[in-house]
Amino acid sequence: MSDDPGDADFPDWDFLSSGTARTPAGIELVPASTLRDLRGRRAVVGVPGLGWRCDLRIDDTVIQASRTFVPALPEQEWYRAESEQTEVFAPLVPLERVWVERVSSAVTPPSPDAGHDLGLVSLDAPPSRPPRPARDVRVVTGLRVVRVPGPEDKTGRDQRDLRAVTEAYSGAEGDICIRVCRELDWYRWAWSGQPPKTLEVPIHLLWVE
Repeated sequence: MSDDPGDADFPDWDFLSSGTARTPAGIELVPASTLRDLRGRRAVVGVPGLGWRCDLRIDDTVIQASRTFVPALPEQEWYRAESEQTEVFAPLVPLERVWVERVSSAVTPPSPDAGHDLGLVSLDAPPSRPPRPARDVRVVTGLRVVRVPGPEDKTGRDQRDLRAVTEAYSGAEGDICIRVCRELDWYRWAWSGQPPKTLEVPIHLLWVE
């Protein structure tokens, strides 16, 4: 198995299938102050004009000295605490410096007419993240991915909270595939050394969040 597909040509069926598979919704970032239930949400913290920190999970707000704060944990620590039911220390971040991820159908991939648009963003708030076809992302190992139903599945739902554990490779049936695992198992692999159970998914059914 090659770890780098390089510039190898994908089979024609792959591009035809990807054109008919459903495009998943993207991720928008909304101020935490606009939401009520924050426990377990994915979040981004930061300072406008300075930068952002991602891959965090948060809890409901707490008030100290008349100020409102949000407990925020690195995602790996959050998963471990939830899995093993342990208490962990979560740093407190001022409410106005926290944005919450939310799946939104309004966030879509850029139009093909965009060409080589640099995608410049404002530094006033974290930018939304449109979904990207996995076949358009050169290095996917470790990234969050969405598995969409195949064109023939009219009732299936998008499957999230997955991580890619390989790059694209040629499967046993000649399909171009990527192996994925549950995000909990991805993080457990780090803290316990236990390799995750993985699933082989055709590349045209995977999108990077």
